[in-house]
Amino acid sequence: MAKKKIQIFECQHCGLQSPKWLGKCSNCGAWESFLELKETHIQSLQALNDTSKAIPITEIQDETFTRFSSQEKELDIVLGGGIVVGGMYLVGGSPGVGKSTLLLKISSNLASDGKNVLYVSGEESASQIRMRAERLKAMNPNLYLLNEIKLESILTTIQNKERDYTMLVIDSIQTLYSEKITSSPGSVSQVREVTFELMRLAKNYGICVFIIGHITKDGSIAGPRILEHMVDCVLYFEGDSNRELRILRGFKNRFGNTSEVGIFEMKSNGLVGAKEASKLFFSQKTASPGSALSVVLEGSRALVLEVQALVSDCAYGTPKRSSTGFETNRLNMILALLERKLEIPLNRYDVFINITGGIKIVETAADLAIVAAILSSFRNRAISSQSIFIGEVSLVGDIREVPNIEQRLKESLSLGINKAILPKKPTQHLNIRCFEVQEVTKILDWME
Repeated sequence: MAKKKIQIFECQHCGLQSPKWLGKCSNCGAWESFLELKETHIQSLQALNDTSKAIPITEIQDETFTRFSSQEKELDIVLGGGIVVGGMYLVGGSPGVGKSTLLLKISSNLASDGKNVLYVSGEESASQIRMRAERLKAMNPNLYLLNEIKLESILTTIQNKERDYTMLVIDSIQTLYSEKITSSPGSVSQVREVTFELMRLAKNYGICVFIIGHITKDGSIAGPRILEHMVDCVLYFEGDSNRELRILRGFKNRFGNTSEVGIFEMKSNGLVGAKEASKLFFSQKTASPGSALSVVLEGSRALVLEVQALVSDCAYGTPKRSSTGFETNRLNMILALLERKLEIPLNRYDVFINITGGIKIVETAADLAIVAAILSSFRNRAISSQSIFIGEVSLVGDIREVPNIEQRLKESLSLGINKAILPKKPTQHLNIRCFEVQEVTKILDWME
């Protein structure tokens, strides 16, 4: 009896699989997006699901990872100490933020160190890449360019043993396609197949693979979510293309910490690592109403930044609340707390908050600085530029401690700040005057 053929249809927008063709995807709502997978592709999916023999964890041998420096300090920090041999890295970010610029510069750094690097581009011509390389001073004979979007041709170039490549850059994954899949480049099936083959290449040949991924309008990397699960490290570039500051965050890292960030500046010669990061967010100036200083942790790095607040009369019936770099919902919570505890009629005022430098605060250590800046603007009274506010504000009105307080105070001292307002003094003696404030109501007493 002949074996019945297995049919699997897959949505090319979200990756939903179905045993029959559907006109509309029940997951993402796309119309006519289902394509039938080839028999070879179905067999490869089944092979991935096969389970191997279970081994006691005590019998598994330790695996040592070999690293080498990218010769870019900020990138090495995010990667956990350098590039891992055989590692697979995914870099995402908005158009023009500097993904290709950074990877081309890293490729040049490794090429200058005697390593062979292959840069594959499916979006730009070789002459366009050469123009950027000349601007970045990245011209090196060990850096090879390949204009190709066919996966099999790329694999042949690497496997022909003509030269041993240390690193492979794919710009970008959405432009590549495999002959094994009938769908168009950028589809769910193509991205998954291409990424899987590149992953096998990285592990079998010990090549470091960097993949550039497009992002959607909501800021996530385009393509199936499995793309981020298959790679070893996921990096996101943040920053406005109209400003010089760029922040590289690690959202996944199998070889290091995921909370680290790298800070870059976009110059005429490309992305340059910020040598003194805090000076990008804070500069000494005369005190002015509505300004307060705080220090936040980005990974293992402490950054002193300025919080600006503007409290103005409400021109319309409904007061406006707006924040840049700070969560709006948390701002509304703090304003409600100030109205309740301090009896300040902020419901008749517009309140605007801005975090200088373009950074986004994701922790609560700057809550106390937000409160101080709002009160400073409301009372039109300046706060000394030598004072820093560190603490989390709770809904009941008390101020709570934040971790790594000694590290925050040391960074403040290095910038000439000599006073700190915080809920509890540190155990370690530091040459900085500390004022304990454990309730929001005590802030007014301190500002009198």
